Amino acid sequence: MKLLLTSAGVKNTSIHDALLGLLGRPVADCDALCIPTAMYGHPQAGPGDEAWRFIAGRSAEPMVELGWKSVGVLELTALPTIDPELWVPKLRDADVLLVSGGDALYLNHWMRESGVADLLPSFTETVYVGMSAGSMVMSPRIGQFFVEWTPPSGDDAALGVVDFSIFPHVDHPMLPYNTMAAAEKWAAGIGGPAYAIDDDTAIVVADRAVEVVSEGTWKLLGG
Repeated sequence: MKLLLTSAGVKNTSIHDALLGLLGRPVADCDALCIPTAMYGHPQAGPGDEAWRFIAGRSAEPMVELGWKSVGVLELTALPTIDPELWVPKLRDADVLLVSGGDALYLNHWMRESGVADLLPSFTETVYVGMSAGSMVMSPRIGQFFVEWTPPSGDDAALGVVDFSIFPHVDHPMLPYNTMAAAEKWAAGIGGPAYAIDDDTAIVVADRAVEVVSEGTWKLLGG
């Protein structure tokens, strides 16, 4: 799987160009599935209008609205209750997965419960585009700074697809606690490499290589 791990979607030309490089063809030629599940577990998002804006492509974080050939919705909480034959082929046929922000541990829980986490390693050509929690879920752990919803395990472990953690939304005007100083303190407790990134930054992972694409601010911490 090829990863584009963003803080706030495809916010600028550099991130958009990185997406095109991963896809290998125009956005208009690609079929997408959007995954809104993370929103439901976060107190500042939740079910309702924020989830609708993401799915409808009317959010401030460009993902669904980029001009895909088609866009479907994959709701992870529903998958354990339906026949895998109804959804696994759709997941395999998608060129790109668009995974919203929200609560990373809630998303991690349903990635595992739904069986999607087990399938991800087999999607070698699929492009995964994460936004905020959708990016953080690919890390080994998110750190206590970001724990809102408490999973049954009681810890802050995520999927561990990559070997670094992510502190998104650095210096966001609506998130006064997401400072670089806070990121440095957070990273000290992570126990591994970590990136602090703002909304104009993304991390590209392809063929085991990691590249930061940015028109903003970022810093590699820890490790």
